[in-house]
Amino acid sequence: MQTNSAAARRSERIWVPAAIRRIEADFQRFSDTHLIPLPLCGFPGIGLYLKDESSHPTGSLKHRLARSLFLYALCNGWLREGSTVVEASSGSTAISEAYFARLLGLPFVAVMPSSTSTEKIAAIEFQGGRCHLIDDPMTIYSESQRLADQLGGHYMDQFTYAERATDWRSNNNIAESIFQQMRLEKHPVPNWLVSSAGTGGTVATLGRYVRCCARPTRICAADPERSVFFDHYLSRQPDLCLHEYSRIEGIGRPRVEASFLPEVIDAMVKVADVWCWPRCRNCRRVWDTLSARRPVPT
Repeated sequence: MQTNSAAARRSERIWVPAAIRRIEADFQRFSDTHLIPLPLCGFPGIGLYLKDESSHPTGSLKHRLARSLFLYALCNGWLREGSTVVEASSGSTAISEAYFARLLGLPFVAVMPSSTSTEKIAAIEFQGGRCHLIDDPMTIYSESQRLADQLGGHYMDQFTYAERATDWRSNNNIAESIFQQMRLEKHPVPNWLVSSAGTGGTVATLGRYVRCCARPTRICAADPERSVFFDHYLSRQPDLCLHEYSRIEGIGRPRVEASFLPEVIDAMVKVADVWCWPRCRNCRRVWDTLSARRPVPT
């Protein structure tokens, strides 16, 4: 006699491999993201390259992370057919997670700050997700868990699992991708890799990869205002927190996240928001021109 639990396990053994195969097939359909050289007229002899993660299918910078989180959850037995996926996000990860949830036929709810841009909300809803907005940044974690429990679903928790869900040794992570694309350049091994920190997962991947491969490349992390990462890097205090969000969506956090690993960082800088916006817009114009995109209006 077959019990309900045995039937459920059998169904799961069929659905999970099929879900993983769908994600892997999706990966095979798209080429890698571009590595674009950026001219620095005032600095002869210095090469600068920008990794365009926005060229993923969703246009989100967190597409690799979302794919890794789904594979991690599936392989750990946390996601089942019909499960509601819940994520705490400032928007970018949620866009890509909504994409993968739809790919697997799963409902998706993004728990986000009420200040999240309408463009990101629209992008999540376009992928079939639902947005749950909150005012206090420090409640985003507990509210996500509450919703997951209420809906009988799974809270992805990118801020805890980003650094461990990504295979930093290989599997086309962003670090391996950069070094592969740099192979035929004049200086194939960069002196520095620079990244901002959202979950901390990308910085952790970069730092671990260069150490694993014995590269001389050093890692620099940039942190905006209204974020505790820089202060944690200096003090190593684990309980730092703020009750306000970073003005730069997608980077900076009001608390020290588990995926932020200061030990793999060689240098860190605090960047004033007033410096961020004009430089971002200028880089975007140059980037759009170099990649033959339509320029962003000024």
